[in-house]
Amino acid sequence: MTGTAATEEGEFNEIYSLDVVVIPTNKPIARLDHEDLIYRSKREKFNAVIEKIREVNKNGQPVLVGTTSVDVSETLSRMLKRSGIDHSVLNAKQNAQESEIVARAGQPGAVTVATNMAGRGTDIKLTDEVKERGGLVIIGTERHESRRIDLQLRGRAGRQGDPGETQFYVSLEDQLMALFGGTDRIAKWMDRLNFQEGEVIQHSMITKSLERAQKKVEQNNFSIRKRQLEYDDVLNNQRNVIYARRRNALLGENVESDLLNMLDDFVSSVVSEHFATGNYDAIAEDLLRLLALPVTVDTEEWVKKGEDTVTDELIQQAQEIYRIKESRVAEPLYAMLQQLQQGEDSQLPERIQVIFNDGSRRFRVVTETQKLMDTQGHELLRALERSAILSVIDDKWMEHLRELDAVKEGIGLRAFGQKDPLVEYKREAFEMFQDLLGTVHQDIISMVWRAVPEARPGDQPSQKVQQAQAPKAKVELSKAKTQHQESTNMGFSAPQMSAPTPSATGITGTGSRATSTGPLQAKKSPEVVESEPGRNDIVTMKNVQSGETKKIKWKVAKKMQDQGWVRV
Repeated sequence: MTGTAATEEGEFNEIYSLDVVVIPTNKPIARLDHEDLIYRSKREKFNAVIEKIREVNKNGQPVLVGTTSVDVSETLSRMLKRSGIDHSVLNAKQNAQESEIVARAGQPGAVTVATNMAGRGTDIKLTDEVKERGGLVIIGTERHESRRIDLQLRGRAGRQGDPGETQFYVSLEDQLMALFGGTDRIAKWMDRLNFQEGEVIQHSMITKSLERAQKKVEQNNFSIRKRQLEYDDVLNNQRNVIYARRRNALLGENVESDLLNMLDDFVSSVVSEHFATGNYDAIAEDLLRLLALPVTVDTEEWVKKGEDTVTDELIQQAQEIYRIKESRVAEPLYAMLQQLQQGEDSQLPERIQVIFNDGSRRFRVVTETQKLMDTQGHELLRALERSAILSVIDDKWMEHLRELDAVKEGIGLRAFGQKDPLVEYKREAFEMFQDLLGTVHQDIISMVWRAVPEARPGDQPSQKVQQAQAPKAKVELSKAKTQHQESTNMGFSAPQMSAPTPSATGITGTGSRATSTGPLQAKKSPEVVESEPGRNDIVTMKNVQSGETKKIKWKVAKKMQDQGWVRV
């Protein structure tokens, strides 16, 4: 609700689909709104304002002088000081004393100089003495570009049926008059009538001319805002799509279906790009490079099956590879957590942090231990998927915004080629958004399919495992966070992907690298997430294989870690 929206009714209706209804005042308006006073120069105008303030001040009425800027308010303040008129100044520099200044503004003889924007929404209380003498006097030193601002200034007086009067002082040198008011015509007219310096024009025709000038400015500003809104709508539609996907990742909703759709789109685009030309090796190379998916190319067989059938088979192979990877990451982690839970110190950290690496970047994945236990370790892969989606979307979206800003800066030049800049912007923005989605899908799928827990060279597997199970890595609780109840990698490192085939399942580990007879190779590495204890601090060490515990100094215990002991 506002008292000055009637002049902006068209914009409210067209932009925001809102109707404006004018409600009658609670009490009849007793305020007198005088016609504008027109002067030839600003100097004559300000001299007339000072004389008016002195006259009203002698009568005991309070005066509120409205200015269009802080600079004008301070200029007028200096003139009042030279004239010996006590006053208060309310602008952005005195906002801390706003309530105090407004409280005194209605007192008899008070003079307040304020910008049109200062103190709005605050009633100026009038004493009975002031009401008897004619109420608050509002003096405007210049017409604002917006009629709404001028109406707000007038509305300071005459509230709830109080008496008052308003008067605007305008000069032909004011910016509004110089731009739209036809000042040359008025100046010639004043010269023809032999107007003397300081002589004033007061006529309804001049006031209406000013109002027409204000309407022109308002229409121009409205068209600028409307055009800007049309540009923003293009970006807003794209933002809704991106934010919906990001919200799904944050909440864990529809992540699996989104990933499957991305995989379908990605594999389909790779196959369709090369299949028609018979470049089947390029298909195999792209899938191996981006998905770590080995593909055996059988030219005759692929020609017989056709593009659609080959695409479906490749999608199924990619899904099978991911299921195998998920199992080989989740099962050892779950087994390790069970072993820790059944030990003497059965307390598990609240969260586990695992560092993943997809060959080109490192990123961490944090998940709750309880969820890992409830899902038998599969929650780690769900957290990986969410982290990949958020990371890629955030990075690519910010880059897309910068590119759109660059396009928007120069799109106006298309008008010289008889093209609508807005239409051109919409077309280019749509093409860029299509490219963005394709890049986001490819990066997310590549990141999720290729990422494995990071391994450090020199780590030895604790034992050999068979039947699609990665080596059980030793758990270095000495390097687990206890202060923040969090652990990184838990001494666990998932298998690395290498030329997998869905049918192979066996792994044997030797040395620091496991030799795989199936689709994965295994590495394992603890991650240091906390500073070590002091050399002579007593720590409790536990043998992972036998369950034996010892209390010894850290300088001795540290050497036992390579022999299957961990700190508990």
